[in-house]
Amino acid sequence: MYYTPSRLICIFTTALLLSAFSLCGDTGLVVVYPEEYSGALRNPLKGFRPDTGRNISRSRFVTLARHYIKWNDLEKRNTDDLVGNIRAYSERKWAKFRGTGVKVIPRVYLDWDRESGNEYWPSDLKSGDYSSPEFKRRVLRLVKAMGECWDRDPRVAWIQMGIIGFWGEHHNPHPNLEMQELLGTAFEKAFQNKRVLVRHPGEFVDFEFGVYWDSWAHNQQTFQQMHGAGIDRLNTTKGRWMTHPIEGEAAYNWGSYKIQPGDSPNDTLSDPEHRDFLVDTIRNLHCSALGWIANYDQSNPVAQVGAEEVQKAFGYRFILEKFSFSPVVRKHGRLVVEFSIKNAGSAPFYEDWPVYLNLLDPISHRVMWSQEIENADIRKWLPGDDWDEQADRYRNLAKTYQIQSKMSLPGNFDLLTGEYILALSIPDPNSEELGIRLAIRNHFEGGYHPLGIVAYGVKPTGSSTVHHESFIDPMIE
Repeated sequence: MYYTPSRLICIFTTALLLSAFSLCGDTGLVVVYPEEYSGALRNPLKGFRPDTGRNISRSRFVTLARHYIKWNDLEKRNTDDLVGNIRAYSERKWAKFRGTGVKVIPRVYLDWDRESGNEYWPSDLKSGDYSSPEFKRRVLRLVKAMGECWDRDPRVAWIQMGIIGFWGEHHNPHPNLEMQELLGTAFEKAFQNKRVLVRHPGEFVDFEFGVYWDSWAHNQQTFQQMHGAGIDRLNTTKGRWMTHPIEGEAAYNWGSYKIQPGDSPNDTLSDPEHRDFLVDTIRNLHCSALGWIANYDQSNPVAQVGAEEVQKAFGYRFILEKFSFSPVVRKHGRLVVEFSIKNAGSAPFYEDWPVYLNLLDPISHRVMWSQEIENADIRKWLPGDDWDEQADRYRNLAKTYQIQSKMSLPGNFDLLTGEYILALSIPDPNSEELGIRLAIRNHFEGGYHPLGIVAYGVKPTGSSTVHHESFIDPMIE
């Protein structure tokens, strides 16, 4: 951590204890400039995204897992308790993710590929029939039940529409205009809280859906309107990336994939030519997460270095540039906080998660007081746009967002007078799982970012800075 002087010096500390010193400005606030955390972070709703069958618990960055779900695993044939079936299935399959910080991206499908025997239709529906009145009735019923089960499920990240075509990828067959209207309306109604993603950016154009491109950065699709170029157009004309995730998977089993994205996940991450091409597409299209490439060998040191670079490019990366606070607050007084934050990633954070200001016990780091900063909407902390591949930066630079807040102490808390560590946190509001970690070195266990010492109702006994040796590496926690 390092600090910069203002006009009025109010606190001194030694280089022996701290890497710099904290000073007060004209407002009487202590001004802190946290040091950026240089590595990649394991953060919610972004990054490498394997399928649920993988050993996710040993994956370094993983907080997302796609779940392919066979329709006939949800109903063998027409049933009166489809909602109950889906809930029971979800509980059975997703129990292992409880407490891990991993959220699921479900995709229901009917047909795996061209091979006979890989069809998973309910027994009372005709396999391959995507157009009959009975299929339409049943698919509407299915989507409604999925919404009842998953729209408010905190274990679910977002929904890949699926259902139509091989792997639920909306080809063989493609959904025609009638099916796009039918499914689009059904998913839009069923999922009011979870975002819905579709396979091709040129389909479902009357609906605000995100995209899952399942041959990401493939040599034969990157510049096609049905795929990479189409996502770019959707982003440019409608700003879709600002409100809905753009994600997918790399593909290593068809066409000229060896040209791009490479022979394998290890090759993509280890070879600078492949890795740079991948990062450019992530930055260009504002990608939040990718699968298949998530299967890289974590024991391969070269691949791991490449994975760090790619993980930093995925999704959001919030850097706290400046933090100011009241070092002394009288009893029943107000705590003033101001901070500047920037998103150095490729995409927003799409959920309305709260930003909290906390006072921690200086010894145990237990929360003694906590209050949400109501004017901090993290969904609006956007990254840059219009990626310059030669300069490796956005031409439209990321904006620095300014947040100011004044909070009364102790509020509704029974807060004793004394000195406390002031910390920011962004927890998952729906669980006690993984919260968002800022890309700064100031980190305590539990996702707290310690930024200074506040004396409440007492005179300060020492420095207003936090001892940097008490910080822990957020990737070790």
